[in-house]
Amino acid sequence: DVLNFTYNYTEFFPNPATLPCNFHTIPDTVMIVVSVFYVLIFLLAVPGNLVVGLVIGLSTKSLPPSDLYLLHLAIADLLLAVTLPFWATSVTLGWVFGDAMCKIVTILQEVSFYSTILFLTCISVDRYMVIVRAMEVRKTNRQVVSWGVCAGVWIVGAVLSLPGFFNSAFTSKNSSHILCAEQYDPSSADEWRLATRVLRHTLGFVIPLAIMLPCYGITIHRLLHVRGGFQRQRAMKVIIFVVLAFLLCWMPYHIAVMADTFFRAKIVAYQCAARTAVDQAMFATQSLALLHSCLNPVLYAFLGEKFRRRLLQLMAKMGIIERPSLSRSSRSSLSSEVTATIM
Repeated sequence: DVLNFTYNYTEFFPNPATLPCNFHTIPDTVMIVVSVFYVLIFLLAVPGNLVVGLVIGLSTKSLPPSDLYLLHLAIADLLLAVTLPFWATSVTLGWVFGDAMCKIVTILQEVSFYSTILFLTCISVDRYMVIVRAMEVRKTNRQVVSWGVCAGVWIVGAVLSLPGFFNSAFTSKNSSHILCAEQYDPSSADEWRLATRVLRHTLGFVIPLAIMLPCYGITIHRLLHVRGGFQRQRAMKVIIFVVLAFLLCWMPYHIAVMADTFFRAKIVAYQCAARTAVDQAMFATQSLALLHSCLNPVLYAFLGEKFRRRLLQLMAKMGIIERPSLSRSSRSSLSSEVTATIM
């Protein structure tokens, strides 16, 4: 009788918090749309940033620091754009380019990401120094300093991109496709992931944002209280919109990744519905972030009067269009270096 005992399982209730989440798959239609979206961004970003680079780089005059930073910003956006065909292919077919290209493409993307935000920070500091601390600026050789800053930004971006070596091409357990993603040692995966993400959030977003916002806030406040300040403030509109475009494109992605980091580090308890929502948000906001690489040339074209004038002059010099007749108003410019940017 003891051996024939039958256990009653009807009273067993599993704990939902301990059950694994069902793997969420994104519909093929959505993946195709995203892939086409990446290709369109590539087709817009590459020629757009090349034009910006040519217009600024072929200037016969010595480039002021802001123009130099904008030139390198276009180069950084171009680096991000050239990675998009790889990701477009990966979205639909999986990663078919091998392990070495997985690391190279990831590092290029990371270098572009860090360099973009650092150059935007340099521009904000430069505008602050020129407008708010003009007397101190006159005592320094800004041309030499700006070239040194550009070299430093690329070096810092390259160093911060080194975690890209953790990315590898591997077959996912939940899919037959090969993925290009971070792959850590299971025994220390949580620590490495937390460290790399804290680095990305702080140095790639929080600290630069904490520098940019006060610099632009104080600068605009100063412009509103000086003679001719409104005209000079209008001359800053391209740079301000460039910064706003970066925030609108990258802030949602950082918020989604921060939420994912909190879940993985067990700082915030989550259920399967929240886990799925964060995964979907990361996928969607990453597409929005990549859109940033083609926005800056559009901003220059629509908002930058000086940029449009230089572009027309370059096209006339190359024989693409007839040489435009410049009116007196278009030839005139503010003598202040505040307007000596590609605006």
